[in-house]
Amino acid sequence: MQPSKTTIIHFIASQILFIFCGINPLTVFLCEAMAEASRIFHTTLLPAFSHLHNNRNSHTSFTTFPLKRHVLQCSVSTTNETATTKTTVTQKVIPWGCDIDSLENASDLQKWLSESGLPPQKMGIQKVEVGERGLVALKNIRKGEKLLFVPPSLFITADSEWSCPEAGEVLKQYSVPDWPLLATYLISEASLQRSSRWSNYISALPRQPYSLLYWTRAELDRYLEASQIRERAIERITNVIGTLRIFSKYPDLFPEEIFNIETFKWSFGILFSRLVRLPSMDGRVALVPWADMLNHSCEVETFLDYDKSSQGVVFTTDQPYQPGEQVFISYGKKSNGELLLSYGFVPKEGTNPSDSVELPLSLKKSDKCYKEKLEALRKHGLSA
Repeated sequence: MQPSKTTIIHFIASQILFIFCGINPLTVFLCEAMAEASRIFHTTLLPAFSHLHNNRNSHTSFTTFPLKRHVLQCSVSTTNETATTKTTVTQKVIPWGCDIDSLENASDLQKWLSESGLPPQKMGIQKVEVGERGLVALKNIRKGEKLLFVPPSLFITADSEWSCPEAGEVLKQYSVPDWPLLATYLISEASLQRSSRWSNYISALPRQPYSLLYWTRAELDRYLEASQIRERAIERITNVIGTLRIFSKYPDLFPEEIFNIETFKWSFGILFSRLVRLPSMDGRVALVPWADMLNHSCEVETFLDYDKSSQGVVFTTDQPYQPGEQVFISYGKKSNGELLLSYGFVPKEGTNPSDSVELPLSLKKSDKCYKEKLEALRKHGLSA
């Protein structure tokens, strides 16, 4: 479930002012705040990404960010907070998975899925303009047709059987929550390579998923300066690092050369971009091979869920598809910032009807228009 490399980041929307039209004190108050956000956006974000602009004629265009391969240019703070020193850091290459746009392991994945209980499909994995790889219609698909039918035996959940049972027992002993447990499970199974039941699936996963986890602090500060997503991204990176602490007590089960910050960036990046929550299974989260190859479109509303009658994960198309057309689902009614945070992409400007922007507001009681501003905020369901 990966986006394409197309245009430039445009996810700081300015849609909040209209609800206050006609309220002079608050309109002035908000205009000042948005003017500052606009100044930061145009002086910081647009110049930084101007070289990435690229137009394509496609179903939906996405913005993604340059993948760092083997060498990273990191900014290291010095004693002077305004100065930075550039240092070259060699990034460890994850020894499993494939390039994000590669089809080299796709046929092996499809063969394994078929042998493991996936019924015949009307879609196949192909390179696509929107999402690097995606599921493309092989036959005519009708509107309202149910597709996929991935059986539960192919789900990866918190209850999946470990190839190394001792590692799983340690995590259960510490009551590790589902997300870090699944992240550890992925690394454990990936490290076993062909010895793992999931080897064909893991081999088809991107070696470096699109994820804010790969951004340096300097990049987060620069590119997300005016965004509320910045703090949430920093929090996620901090939580990934915190996951490593438990493993120091069990070096034999969790050797550092396998369970380290680079492999956890990979596994959490996979989870953020591919894990699905299944409403009909009490909101249970799972990795669903094959289904996770579907890309997002803001123009569809259908989503993945467990179908009790067919006992598999399905989705119902809300539009027809011709052979050769990419088939889409919705990842949910998320703002551009939320899509960037979890999936590493931003839809083309103006194509996401669910886009929104968080604008922190504060009111001082000493403000002579305090009551009017507070009343206007409450009238529109906002708080200060």
